[in-house]
Amino acid sequence: MSALEIGLWSFPVLLVLIFLRMPIGLAMLICGLGGSWILAGSTIPIMAKLKSETYSTFASHSLSIIPLFLLMGQFAGLGGMSQSLFKAANAWLGHRRGGVAMAAIGACAGFGAICGSSLATAATMAQVALPELKRYGYSGGLATGTLAAGGTLGILIPPSIVLVIYAILAEQNIAKLFLAAFVPGILAAIGYMIAISIYVRLYPETAGQSPRLPYGERFRALVDVWPVLLVFLAVVGGIYFGWFTPTEGAAVGAAGTGLIAWINGGLTRRTLVQSILMTASATAMIFFIVFGAAMYNGFLALTQMPQIAAAYISGQGFNPWVVMVGILVLYLILGCVMDSLSMILLTIPIFFPIVTALDYGLQPEEFAIWFGILVLIVVEVGLITPPVGMNLFVINSMAKETPILATYRGVTPFVISDLVRTAILVVFPAISLFMLRWLY
Repeated sequence: MSALEIGLWSFPVLLVLIFLRMPIGLAMLICGLGGSWILAGSTIPIMAKLKSETYSTFASHSLSIIPLFLLMGQFAGLGGMSQSLFKAANAWLGHRRGGVAMAAIGACAGFGAICGSSLATAATMAQVALPELKRYGYSGGLATGTLAAGGTLGILIPPSIVLVIYAILAEQNIAKLFLAAFVPGILAAIGYMIAISIYVRLYPETAGQSPRLPYGERFRALVDVWPVLLVFLAVVGGIYFGWFTPTEGAAVGAAGTGLIAWINGGLTRRTLVQSILMTASATAMIFFIVFGAAMYNGFLALTQMPQIAAAYISGQGFNPWVVMVGILVLYLILGCVMDSLSMILLTIPIFFPIVTALDYGLQPEEFAIWFGILVLIVVEVGLITPPVGMNLFVINSMAKETPILATYRGVTPFVISDLVRTAILVVFPAISLFMLRWLY
């Protein structure tokens, strides 16, 4: 059996291990080690690879941004920022038809600006918004579907942990990727609100309305979100204007949200220890997936499969746009069985050489950034795509009285919105590159 055939056979083996509920990081590690052993015929190079890869992976300065952004999200939840965001959004939108659900989307977008994790955004906002959605008569499916979709804004609106990983894999500038994600992130929030508006007009019995508040109360609620705006401007603005690096910006954000949480009384010795432990646990999970992917991708590099695939596709004369659509559809399919981080780590080393060998009429850096935004969006769709959409299970576990099938139905309008937005961004790359070209 040739090296290429061994590389191809590793994919079904990997999927079988995933379906057997083996952690994705461990599954990739086993496939990488096993495949390398078969190719080398000895364990000596594998043990040497384990020793060197462990250090080179975890000693990466770029990865230090991940625990800092995770800690920032923990502190933001303790500081009451999620409550103030939802209260402000609900004060301005709640009286409209479907307005409380729209307010939840707006609050998720705001919280996503200071939390780079989708699951953390979904779980945090669900604690705040679910009781209010039930209070005003929203159906269980619409309530859980709204919060599951809103949670995906945590990885789309910068800062984003998934974008950080993509930047490392594709060797791109993190600040430029954050900038390019800003407009698509705003479009996502607007698209979700439009989807809610259409849905509640088709099914008016699924949603209620909160009372209209006087403008005085609305502006007072708006004033309460100043800590979120301050942290966002300090972190993202500081990165864009070159005041500090992305890693330094994450440290500033974590310190700022921690200070706000302490002033608001949410950060105590006990909650500080809990936040650090939860951050450490999430970081360890992410880093292990990164390590498993590094070993698996090292094995694929030995098989020369990514290079052979890139040369084959470019040599066949396929239309570049057909190739792009095929890759995005494959991401949607993978999203039904894999989490976002695993998809990025597994596929970028394979797909990126393929698409960069084709001509899309963009400069290499612009193309890499545009492709990263497209990948981020379809990965985001995977988080809310049945049957294994991670956000669906997180939200459904917090709304145990809502059947999972109702959540699947409730999230359908948001998946449609995502697909429409993806098509628009594929056809018009300038939407993603607008701010990048303007500032750079």
